[in-house]
Amino acid sequence: MVTIRRVPQLKNFLPLMQFDLNLGGRKSRLARVGDIDDLRRIAKRRTPAGPFNYVDGGAQDEYTYRGNREAFRNLEFDPAILAGSADVDLSTTIAGVESRLPVGIAPTGFTRMMHTEGEVAGVRTADRFGVPFTLSTMGTRSIEDVAACAPNATKWFQLYLWRDRDASQDLLERAWKNGFETLLVTVDTTVAGRRLRDVRHGLTIPPKLSAGTVLDASYRPEWWFNFLTTDPLTYASLSNEVSDLASLTSSMFDPTLSFEDLKWIRSVWPGKLFVKGVLTEVDASKSLDAGADGLVVSNHGGRQLDRAPITLEALPVVREAVGEDVPIILDSGIMRGQDIIGALALGADFTLIGRAYLYGLMAAGEAGVRKVFEILENEMTVTMQLMGAGSIADLNPDMVRKYSRNLKS
Repeated sequence: MVTIRRVPQLKNFLPLMQFDLNLGGRKSRLARVGDIDDLRRIAKRRTPAGPFNYVDGGAQDEYTYRGNREAFRNLEFDPAILAGSADVDLSTTIAGVESRLPVGIAPTGFTRMMHTEGEVAGVRTADRFGVPFTLSTMGTRSIEDVAACAPNATKWFQLYLWRDRDASQDLLERAWKNGFETLLVTVDTTVAGRRLRDVRHGLTIPPKLSAGTVLDASYRPEWWFNFLTTDPLTYASLSNEVSDLASLTSSMFDPTLSFEDLKWIRSVWPGKLFVKGVLTEVDASKSLDAGADGLVVSNHGGRQLDRAPITLEALPVVREAVGEDVPIILDSGIMRGQDIIGALALGADFTLIGRAYLYGLMAAGEAGVRKVFEILENEMTVTMQLMGAGSIADLNPDMVRKYSRNLKS
């Protein structure tokens, strides 16, 4: 058959000539983002090496950091043919409050160093999606400021076990007064982990200008402009006298703290209390004995003890030790909606994201954080539809298998 050609007409081209005039803006930047990895790549381009690697790195050789991701990659789901649901209910209840999605925002320190919108972007997005937001002890916006930004949001507060009980009690009283009804007590940071990327990049709080940072600024002008033209980084709970991360942590925390200190926190905190950093059945039982209402199975995103247990592998162990009635939250390593579904199926009641949230923040501020939750919600919905699960309650361990794969990082 002979191909017959014709002279192209302008009217055929006009529908195709749709140009994006928002070149370089956030809308344009996010238009082709398909997953969290895409946001990570944008974040790396737009953020100085020190802050980016603070988020992106782990402790020592980063075995635990990489192991968290590998464990999620090795999950295999059983599909259910001809059993789908047009409507998927992703809502759940955690700490006595309903969450529209089974994932919230984990506590992150030095957040405005990643992007000047910082915790404000996080809590507003959490409010928009109906999920909890957790403010860190090392937050760069105060308890009062975060509460004022989103008075109706579900707000949690994270506390480290400090040397100074008076300072801790003051923080707890302020948090409760301002509507933070759940407390996460982080117990895996009695000393600072060896985060070699921070050492190699000379990361300080706040970043210092040097020949290297000036060169870095030359091709990341927006970050530096925002950093230099907005209010200085401050920490509601910390002194700024010590600037390198390891010394800052060591000046606050005490490696001799014990479960007796946890019992003291329980005695002065009136709300729900979750112990964050539990990885073994022994510590799970001790935490509950000390008065915890729930547990967060977490290895601090692989940022503290390298070669610590992988959270997804520790989850069934902890669940078996404490039974079905104790609420368990899982964090560390979550980058996809499928990761969340896998964790819920294997025994978690809820999940938290830290790095994924910060990649979105670094990529495009509040718009980037919203994009993170849009991606995760879509991925969870599609995954559950293909698995034949209409609600979170339908998920169970029989729907998931662990399968060793050699998948590209």
